Amino acid sequence: MEEVVVKVGVPEDLKEIAEISETEISLAVNRFLKKRLLEIAEIERILSKSKLSEERAREIAKEISVS
Repeated sequence: MEEVVVKVGVPEDLKEIAEISETEISLAVNRFLKKRLLEIAEIERILSKSKLSEERAREIAKEISVS
C-alpha cells in the first residue's frame, strides 16, 4: 500500500485542554481516517451493486423530500 502523508493542524488551545501528545494525535487521526475510509469503501461497494441510475435515484430523493 502506498504511504500518504497528511498534515493536520491542531489548535493550541485544544492541545492544552486535552494534554494530547503529537503521537496520540497521530494515532487518533489514523484511526479516524481508517474508519471513515472503510465506511466510504463500503458505501461505494453497495452503490456499485445498485440497479438505479444516478438520475433515477435523484428523482426518487426529490419525490421523498417533497412529500
